[in-house]
This record gives sequence, C-alpha cells and structure tokens, in this order.
Amino acid sequence: MSQPPRSVCVYCGSRAGVNPAFTDDAQATGTLIAEHGWRLVYGAGDVGLMGTVARATQAAGGATFGVIPEHLFPREVGKRDLTTFVVTENMHERKKVMFMNSDAIVVLPGGAGSLDEFFEVLTWRQIGLHNKPIFLLNTDGYWEPLGALIDHVIAQGFASDSLQGLYRMVASPVELAAALSEAFA
Repeated sequence: MSQPPRSVCVYCGSRAGVNPAFTDDAQATGTLIAEHGWRLVYGAGDVGLMGTVARATQAAGGATFGVIPEHLFPREVGKRDLTTFVVTENMHERKKVMFMNSDAIVVLPGGAGSLDEFFEVLTWRQIGLHNKPIFLLNTDGYWEPLGALIDHVIAQGFASDSLQGLYRMVASPVELAAALSEAFA
C-alpha cells in the first residue's frame, strides 16, 4: 500500500515585503512543493507571499490545502479555488488545523504572525509534542536576526543548545527541496 503524499505547511507573510527575492523564493517554494508531489498547507490567503506560494503550487499542478479564520477572510482575500478550503472560527483553530494536516513546517519571510507560528511549533517540538521537521527559508539573510536571538536566549540560560537542533535554516529553495526530501525519506 502506498503512502499518502506528504504535506508541507508554509508560514509566510500576507505582504510581499520590500525585497523582490522574497517573492521569487515564495514562487520557487510553491513550484518545488508541486514538482515533488507534496501538498501545500497554508493560510488560504491570496495576498502577499501566501498568495504567491499558492498560485505557484497550483500553476505547477500541486494540491493545496488552505485554512483561514472568518475574521481574516476579507483582509487576506480568502482563496476559494484551492483543492481544500477550510474556514475556521479563530486563529487558534487555524493554526491547529494547519499543523495537524502537515508533515513538515517551512517558514518563509513574514511578520509577527509568521514568528508566532514558528515559535509555537518550535515550542511544541521542544516539549515533545511533535517531531515534524521545521525549516526557515533564509532568503537574503532574512532570518539571521532570529538565529541571533535564539543564540542569545541560549547564551542567557533560557534554553539549552538542543533548541538549535529543533529547526534548520536553509539558504535557498533548492536547499529546502533537498532538506524536505531527506526528511521525508
């Protein structure tokens, strides 16, 4: 019996950001997800990097699973033409549904929401609630300050060195594809 396709949860900005490389990497990420036969799980928005990842996945023939809370539907322009489209009551439910329907987590550049999502899954992994791989796509060094913050937290005695081993920073979509393939092997 064959294993169902793997699902990759992508957290990223509902804005495009100022660096065109963010959009380029979001597009490449969506394309590589589809080309590997994986399913995209994401926040169901059709704006910013979220929309870029979803449209790229769709254009490459990939399956999409979007989850959006009622209150963000107008702001994030809920993308209804997804393979699976789920509307939740609130953000907590959104994050739970996204997490439960994924096999790996990828964090592209984004703002407070992306940081919230990253730290939640990182904390859950730290306390043993899951063992799903977590990747930060470090487009043009975007996540370097976050890596420095985590180093600072460890240096100040608020976490052990093992925290660094609970996620992996990758430099490009090509490196991300290789890391995901390795994680799914």
